[in-house]
Amino acid sequence: MAVKEELKKLKLHFMVVELGEVEIMENISMDQRQLLKVALLDSGLELMDDKKSMLIEKIKNVIIQMVHHTVEPIKINFSDYLSQQLDHDYTYLSNLFSEVQGTTIEQFIISHKTERIKELIIYGELNITEIAWKMNYSSVAHLSSQFKKVTGLSPSHFKQLKDKRRNPIEEIGKQ
Repeated sequence: MAVKEELKKLKLHFMVVELGEVEIMENISMDQRQLLKVALLDSGLELMDDKKSMLIEKIKNVIIQMVHHTVEPIKINFSDYLSQQLDHDYTYLSNLFSEVQGTTIEQFIISHKTERIKELIIYGELNITEIAWKMNYSSVAHLSSQFKKVTGLSPSHFKQLKDKRRNPIEEIGKQ
């Protein structure tokens, strides 16, 4: 919304405003570009000028969309999916990401999958087997070992901690 507002103030017409991407109908002058850059910085956003930074953001957005917002599990491996979505060779994407971010795409995915698994455990609507299926793990054991590597806890221990954090109102004050 902040991006749309700034574009309107500069009387720029846009066709698409999505996470990390804007498609403007007209060519913009260097002055307009600078004004937009300053206005976005004031809103805590950044106008990216170079293609590598834009590609890194696209990689992140595809991963976040896939891990956090996809309803059906994606049954294609991440490298093929990223290559397909971004129309680049995975090796190029992987090397660029590692060079710029200081971490691998795989580690970025694992971090996001772990956070998503935490959410799903906390929501309590799915059991660990269902979570493993939803998150496209080959087995509960694979999910559990990866989760433990990242968090230091097994999923069941994490669930117990979540359950212990909160007491039902009727139990507060009882011995």
